[in-house]
Amino acid sequence: MIILVDGLLWAIALVLGVIAARRSRVLLRESIREGVVDCMRLIPRIMLGVVGSGYIAAILPEELVGRWLGADSGLTGLCIAFVGGVFTPGGPVVGFSIGAAALKGGAGTPQVIAYTIAWALFAVQRLFVWEIPVMPERMVWLRVLASWPLPFLAAVAAMLLGKP
Repeated sequence: MIILVDGLLWAIALVLGVIAARRSRVLLRESIREGVVDCMRLIPRIMLGVVGSGYIAAILPEELVGRWLGADSGLTGLCIAFVGGVFTPGGPVVGFSIGAAALKGGAGTPQVIAYTIAWALFAVQRLFVWEIPVMPERMVWLRVLASWPLPFLAAVAAMLLGKP
């Protein structure tokens, strides 16, 4: 499956490169330069996040993680995961690395799903730094209220679908 996804991404990049080349050689050259710069900027962050998640998983006491976020933690575990997701700062390297570390440390899949969805939808710093200054405040809070149950619904759906 991973090979299929990688192949698809390379095919999309190749098609976009051909389109850029047909429009202008300068556009192609600038696109490649920006892509390389972005890649060089992101690779260290991704590496740090992956290695950091390994460290986090190693130092987290499994019995504590299992008790509070394990598959048997129920609604309490989902609520803890939700709050953790809301207050986790940073981008995908941080959020997904913490989720991976929690899984390695004994957290249940539904709890990690609730955590990652809460992080993606409600990260507090993103609300106050990006959304409220850019969009009408009423619309931001309406979005938050409308999407509030989604982490819990996704976790329940994961429980109904079975253990992945």
